[in-house]
Formats: sequence, structure tokens, C-alpha cells
Amino acid sequence: MSRGSKLWAWAAGFYAFINVGGLISAAVQGEEMHMYLHLFLILIGVAGWLGWWLARRGTVRELPPAQLGGESRIEYLQQSIDAMALELERIGEKQRFSDKLRVEQGETLPLKKDQ
Repeated sequence: MSRGSKLWAWAAGFYAFINVGGLISAAVQGEEMHMYLHLFLILIGVAGWLGWWLARRGTVRELPPAQLGGESRIEYLQQSIDAMALELERIGEKQRFSDKLRVEQGETLPLKKDQ
């Protein structure tokens, strides 16, 4: 647990302690509105915690490439190379298409040094 997480955990515990104590104190003294206020604050805290917990469950945590094992690292590199090859193919296709349009419109193509 990181330092920030520990701080938030302590703050949440303090928040809960204060509001549960306030709820009990208000109930003992017969202050109904004060009691409902602390009950409402406790429910907000529980709803916030529940939302945080559900959000964390839905996230997929991937390891950075440096921390991957041997096979996983090779798979990561292969996926990266495949993605780059796909992008290069798209660039080439775009270039061929634009050259074809220029020819159809009667524009001259620049000569290559090889020809």
C-alpha cells in the first residue's frame, strides 16, 4: 500500500469514527435531526467506498513491459511489431491511393531517382 493510500485509509477511518460517534451521541441526547445528519454522512461514506471498490474490480492491471516474464515479453514485442507493420501498410496504401488519384486527374508524378 502506498503512502497516499495509507493516508486515505486513515482519513476514511477517522471519518467513519467521527460520524458513528456523532450518531450515537445525537441518539443518546435525543437530537433527531443531528442523528439523521450523521446517518446520512455515514451512508455517503459507504456509497463512496462501494463505488471505489466496484471501480477497482473492473480495472485490468497490466504489467509494464519491463516487468514481464520471458514469454510475455516476446509476445509483447511481437504485438508491437505487428502493430507497426499494420501502420506501415496503411501508410503505403494511402500513398498508392493518392498516386492513383493524381494519375487519374492528369497530374504528373515526380520521377524517382531509381528510374
